Amino acid sequence: MRVAVIGAGSVGVASAWWLRQAGFDVTVIDRQSQVAQDSTRLGGGLISVGQARPWARPSAPWQLIAGLFQDHAPIMFRPRIDPQQWSWGAAFLWQCLPSKTYTNILNMVRLAEYSKNLTHQLGTALGIQYQYRPCGVLSLYRHHKDLAQAEHTLDRLRDLGIDRRLLSTEEVIELEPSLAHSATSIIGGDYTSQDAVGDAYLFTRQLAQHAHDAGVHFLYQTTVTRLLCQHGAVQGLEVKTADGDYESLHFDLYVIALGAESGLLLRQAGLPFHLYPVKGYTASFELTDPDQAPEVGVYDPALRLSFARLGDQLRVSGFAELSGFNRSLNDYRCQLIVDHAKRHFGACIHPEKGRFWTGLRSATPANVPLIGRTAIKNLYINTGHSNLGWTMSVGSARLLADVMAQQPPELDFPYLR
Repeated sequence: MRVAVIGAGSVGVASAWWLRQAGFDVTVIDRQSQVAQDSTRLGGGLISVGQARPWARPSAPWQLIAGLFQDHAPIMFRPRIDPQQWSWGAAFLWQCLPSKTYTNILNMVRLAEYSKNLTHQLGTALGIQYQYRPCGVLSLYRHHKDLAQAEHTLDRLRDLGIDRRLLSTEEVIELEPSLAHSATSIIGGDYTSQDAVGDAYLFTRQLAQHAHDAGVHFLYQTTVTRLLCQHGAVQGLEVKTADGDYESLHFDLYVIALGAESGLLLRQAGLPFHLYPVKGYTASFELTDPDQAPEVGVYDPALRLSFARLGDQLRVSGFAELSGFNRSLNDYRCQLIVDHAKRHFGACIHPEKGRFWTGLRSATPANVPLIGRTAIKNLYINTGHSNLGWTMSVGSARLLADVMAQQPPELDFPYLR
């Protein structure tokens, strides 16, 4: 059967790969001139089960309120006259109930663990070079209430078989000596030893080449403007080509893996899934002293910033802005990243020479991605991974391929039916 995968980021390319392995005739369609040009291009680099925690938890509403008035808040909320934003926000508040949080953690951790292992296996089998290092990920805490919350979450993760342990300040510095100058501000940490770092862009580019060699077709500079639906099924795609012409393309099955734009196509087809774009920032710094660079992946939950050494660069990524489809760089928030990078790892970089990027990620209120079949019988989706798109991409793609091939998926997960 002929399948159209709409979107050529890490999720779309991985979906195409596994669908081709399952015997489908696959075409990937993207508006860019090559793969991995949106949120996959400059992600944070962490492949982390330990960070598979939903934003929606009991403390989150207060963080959103702070984000209304503070430009330095890690989560910045800018209300708009936008029904989708308010609908998503209401669903987000519902997911903040304690009874919802554990279920969401369970689903996220299962998928992240499955995908992390599958990413490594696939990378090894295909010989993909993506600066992979199984170094683990260290989280830092500067406030006792945050450390107490981390200890509570740790117990939940241990119940799920995740090796994550609490560290004292001395143990944090012993694990990552480059943080020694910050010891006075760190009261503790936790470490997930089986996590890793790697470059999603390099992985996706090489996987796309393997997919092409296996028979996957790639259609670039082609924007899907509309799903042509009739009688409860997608009959075709209206697309705009690089020449500005409009054409119709026809397949048997359709997969939306379009990241932040997924919700636009779905709502147009009458499928009101709760999806909203979340803007994140990334800064890349050349390493001036590699010996002072972090050996493990580092995450600061209070700042919502990750730090990862990728080759000869330090990649700093994070923050979250709920402000629609605004992709513009906020100079003030860029400077905040510089300040935090300098505070943590100023000895190994020139902070004033950072290169900045911002992109949009698709988020569900629960942070649990949407995987499976929609109410339109030949339309499937694989989207809503939020900041864990790199961690979850390979696994969610494999699960979607199993669902579409009518094979029992390897993972217990709340698939769309």
